Amino acid sequence: MADDKTQSGGQDRKRINVNEDYELRDWAAKFGVSVERLRETVLLVGDHADEVERYLREGTR
Repeated sequence: MADDKTQSGGQDRKRINVNEDYELRDWAAKFGVSVERLRETVLLVGDHADEVERYLREGTR
């Protein structure tokens, strides 16, 4: 199913769509990393935002 931008909330807020530039930019800013770093992390741990955040937080210790 396509990403319906008229519907916000629910699962869509918990996942990172690396195919949407605005999502990459916004999530990268939230986590304080580059878009490239975010894309690499999603490839490693998946697109669930909580897993990505955990990985980035643990990797910076």
